[in-house]
Amino acid sequence: MARRTIREQTESIERETLHPHACLSSRSRGRARADGEDDIRTCFQRDRDRIIHSKAFRRLKQKTQVFLAPKGDHYRTRLTHVLEVAQIARTIARALRLNEDLTEAIALGHDLGHTPFGHAGEEVLDELHPGGFDHYKQSLRVVDVIEKDGRGLNLTHEVRDGILKHSKGRGMIMPEAEKERPATLEGQIVRIADIVAYLNHDLDDAIRAGVVQRTDVPDHIARVIGKSYAKRIDSMVRDVVQASLARDLSAVVLSGEMGAAIYALRDFMFQAVYENPVVRAELDKAKGILRSLYAYYLDNTEEAFRDVPIPRDTEKHRLVCDFIAGMTDQFALMTYEKLYFPQQWKVL
Repeated sequence: MARRTIREQTESIERETLHPHACLSSRSRGRARADGEDDIRTCFQRDRDRIIHSKAFRRLKQKTQVFLAPKGDHYRTRLTHVLEVAQIARTIARALRLNEDLTEAIALGHDLGHTPFGHAGEEVLDELHPGGFDHYKQSLRVVDVIEKDGRGLNLTHEVRDGILKHSKGRGMIMPEAEKERPATLEGQIVRIADIVAYLNHDLDDAIRAGVVQRTDVPDHIARVIGKSYAKRIDSMVRDVVQASLARDLSAVVLSGEMGAAIYALRDFMFQAVYENPVVRAELDKAKGILRSLYAYYLDNTEEAFRDVPIPRDTEKHRLVCDFIAGMTDQFALMTYEKLYFPQQWKVL
């Protein structure tokens, strides 16, 4: 009898220990292109590793979360956001005996398509690209098409589904329509962990920046979720675990009271932080930069992308949109300065 590989042993442990509703790596719907199996890692572990080693993941460290180029070392970036989402999501997955590797892969990949300058950049590309723009669709495009010089990362169906269906905007935390919800419970965890993470760390950063005070959070919200950063996350995570177990994991859910408090906190954050004129002022300038860059690359597409390894039949707007969406804040600012600022004459 052939000795089982480490991967096969891990898959066996999953079958023996995970909840019956967990998504087992041995039962994945697979990849778009046949890719063989690894002797050590499960398919979801490989997806996580491919995401971490991607160029798009590394660029997240220089992309705005809320505050553009803050003068301080402790403000969140898009990279620290996805790491906090991954930590919260894995905690929930472990407590519910769901697949941590799948959960982590979705969490780490969910914002790969985010633009420079946060949601301000997303608004610009949605305005200029004829097909519109949504960062969650772009995240899927990054892993399917853009990474590895057009070959993509060839991720599993379950990770791709979780990435595509993580975003909420100002809509429902978990939509009622089944087709709009992540197909796996692990994907549903990430959808909730995302809002748990960003509401709490954005509030923490806003307090650090002096945009709001801790006491500005309405009392009826603080009574439910807590007054400190750690307490808020702890109460939200505990609520997800307890409410989901109460439903025997038919879905990943929040209790009615906690859900209402989170919606109220989100409304407060939009009013006090995300749409605050002080916060938006610099981001509005950044939107002007991206509009200028988009116009330039649309007019100079052939020259600008002459040496870029892309399919020659790629439509111009799509090419420009992909390029700008992939920029870091610093690269966008540097490119704008190079194209539009007069350069000092160099004396030889």
